[in-house]
Amino acid sequence: MKILIVYLIAINLFAVIITVHDKRAAARGHWRVKENTLLLVAALGGSAAMYLTMQLIRHKTRKPKFTVVIPLIFVLQCVAVFLVLRYGFGIF
Repeated sequence: MKILIVYLIAINLFAVIITVHDKRAAARGHWRVKENTLLLVAALGGSAAMYLTMQLIRHKTRKPKFTVVIPLIFVLQCVAVFLVLRYGFGIF
């Protein structure tokens, strides 16, 4: 369980870093982070921090791919956590 918590902290921190980096790169006309990479990091557990960061820095907030998909990923992750905690599935 401790490993999972450390992982979630790390992936969410990484999500914040790459979201801020992409925003700065966009403003400066530099190479950007691929959208699929951002979505992958969200799917790997960084959806909550990425969504909050997007809202705070106003990045990708006009793109339905991000304003719909990232919250959807977060909801699905919450459902998965609930199911694992409720029914166990032999994971913990």
